[in-house]
Amino acid sequence: MDFDTLTLSRIQFAMTIMFHYLFPPLSIGLGVLLVAFEWLHRRTGDPDYRALGRFWTQVFAVNFTVGVATGIVMEFQFGSNWARFSRFAGDVFGSALAAEGIFAFFLESGFLAILVFGWDRVSPRTHFIATVMVAAGATFSAIWIVVANSWMNTPAGHQVVVHDGVPRAEVVDFWAMVFNPSSVHRVIHVVLGAYILGAFFVMSVSAWHLLRGVHERASRKALQVALVFAAVTLAAIFISGDMQARKVASTQPAKLAAFEGHYRTGEGGTEMALIGWPDDREKRLTYSLSVPGLLSFLVYGDTHQPVAGLDQFSEQDRPPVKVPFAAYHLMVYTWGALTGLVALAGLQWYRGQLARRRWLLWTFVAAVVLPYAANQAGWVATEVGRQPWVVQGIMRTSEAHSRSLPASQVLTVIVLYGLVYALLFVVWVRLLNHLIQRGPVLPAAAPAVDHTGPLLDTAARRTGGPAPGHEGEAAAGQPPGPGV
Repeated sequence: MDFDTLTLSRIQFAMTIMFHYLFPPLSIGLGVLLVAFEWLHRRTGDPDYRALGRFWTQVFAVNFTVGVATGIVMEFQFGSNWARFSRFAGDVFGSALAAEGIFAFFLESGFLAILVFGWDRVSPRTHFIATVMVAAGATFSAIWIVVANSWMNTPAGHQVVVHDGVPRAEVVDFWAMVFNPSSVHRVIHVVLGAYILGAFFVMSVSAWHLLRGVHERASRKALQVALVFAAVTLAAIFISGDMQARKVASTQPAKLAAFEGHYRTGEGGTEMALIGWPDDREKRLTYSLSVPGLLSFLVYGDTHQPVAGLDQFSEQDRPPVKVPFAAYHLMVYTWGALTGLVALAGLQWYRGQLARRRWLLWTFVAAVVLPYAANQAGWVATEVGRQPWVVQGIMRTSEAHSRSLPASQVLTVIVLYGLVYALLFVVWVRLLNHLIQRGPVLPAAAPAVDHTGPLLDTAARRTGGPAPGHEGEAAAGQPPGPGV
């Protein structure tokens, strides 16, 4: 099958961004939990929380390093594969990415050394501040990247000017660009999705340690902290998802129609498909199970008001349906599965049986795959659902790619990237496996010094009796003394 430069460039960008997106959500989620573990240690003095903080800091550092390496590639692609888009939107993207570098990346990386190496070299307060700064930097990084992407979905705060016959989008209101119609909802949703992944990653590793019978005390505490965190964020993302869907209905109605496989606009309320598969030829869902009026109620609060279908848009402005439909429903179903699992675990915890339910612990070990799938599916639904636009209503994807780049070169790069990413993935997994196998280790306690020992040992030798503390050894016929 022959692919043109545009198709291959889209494949390359999808491959690189989906691989990169394995790492930032975990860094964001772990960052908050690092703050929680260290705060709990400062509050309670429990050495288990300090051990958990040190252990998950090592995991964070490995994940952060690989994430940075894979993120650099994405920025290069804007110049190599998407030069026309970069020329058009460079002013907007440049300001957002510059803010990300100043307020996020430098903040995160600047305090990372203190976080990783400063446990016994700086004061506990300084180290806690560094932990907070790293967690904040990870979240700020997500904010600015999502702001730039949200502008592509709902552009605002700019004007299109022509320089030497080439149109360009220039920022005229920076804060209107930042707070474009979809940015706040999308930032909240993305960050909450990352928090959920971090919580389930911690629960997965903690459950694994409990199943193996190692680090049990610390793992129980980590599992409980992450379980509470997961419960709060799953409830919050349900509200966030509802708000974001309403915003999509008003700003990108064609995308919502693709999410729901809604081909034809009816006269009454619009049903919502729980399951089904889009049939583009027949313009309907096959094998569907729907709830009448539910989509209208969720969007408008009225079961009788129709929601716009794909038939309200011209053929050239409609997004594809199958990929956004499948990705969107996968994300929703995953949320349901994770919420049910957390509710069940909360019940077992209330009964005091959480750590003894081996089948539930095994479920948590495997369940870490689900938030990864949900985060990936959310991005796929969002990006494919925006097509055929790279900047909604302004610039089409077909107009954005580099025209001078041969398809053969793009294909070569895809193959090379695939090999390098496979190697990086193996290294990442092996490093994480090494850390996980070792687990959270309590620092060795300094041996207590008994200043009365020599005097009492001398007295015991003079009387012929055993020295205090060695009575059991003498009774067993063992000579008392250190090292026995």
